[in-house]
Amino acid sequence: MKKFENKTVWITGASSGIGEALAHEFAKEGARLVLSARNEVELQRVSQACGRADTIIQTLDLGNHDSLPGVVQAILAKAGSIDILVNNGGISQRSLAKDTDFEVDKKLINVNLLGTIALSKAILPHFLERKSGHFVVITSLTGKFGTQLRSSYAAAKHGLHGFFDSLRAEVWRDNVLVTLVCPGFISTKVSVNALTGNGSPQGSMDNATRAGKSPQDLAQAIVSAVSKGKYEIYYGGRELIGVYVKRFFPTIFTNILRKAKVT
Repeated sequence: MKKFENKTVWITGASSGIGEALAHEFAKEGARLVLSARNEVELQRVSQACGRADTIIQTLDLGNHDSLPGVVQAILAKAGSIDILVNNGGISQRSLAKDTDFEVDKKLINVNLLGTIALSKAILPHFLERKSGHFVVITSLTGKFGTQLRSSYAAAKHGLHGFFDSLRAEVWRDNVLVTLVCPGFISTKVSVNALTGNGSPQGSMDNATRAGKSPQDLAQAIVSAVSKGKYEIYYGGRELIGVYVKRFFPTIFTNILRKAKVT
């Protein structure tokens, strides 16, 4: 039997990259899909590529917090229930803190952190009522340690770990699960769309991103972890070593970060 037969999986940021790869992987495992992002045309493309006639398309903007409870109600009216919410939507950063407009800092945190929290809190009563549900949160290795050019992005990702670790401790008796996913460099357009100091997209792909792991392989690892109910996973290349060096050798790690190439 397929791992997610008769399960409904809602994926944000599903129009490209990791979200698109997750849509394909969950579809292979029998899941019914709800796909969300801002670009409806791209969502339709992903839906067709997944070959699932029962896919629900729902546009949303994670930066518009007040709209998210209504989006949740619209989805529940169409789908009946949600088993898994994959919080994947977000935007990255490529600018030094001293060069970043405060409005850009706010946008990064509003979308990546507060938007994810707002959407998750909007669907939480549904999970609690059913005594079943699973939050899958795509954070980043920068949720474990900050690097140059990622100050507010790292702040948002660290915040996701704090919020969802706390939530996990609160809702486990209600059979609501939380899986935190911490990718390193993944070969997507994340650096192309990343915000620079004035809020404009970088418009080019970093070498480190281009050489990163494939989103398809990451998606397979995520689906496997979700099926096993894992609490947290790391995925990437040599950059994963940073998690352990920081934990056991923080001074050495600080010196490494000063010279680390992160683009």
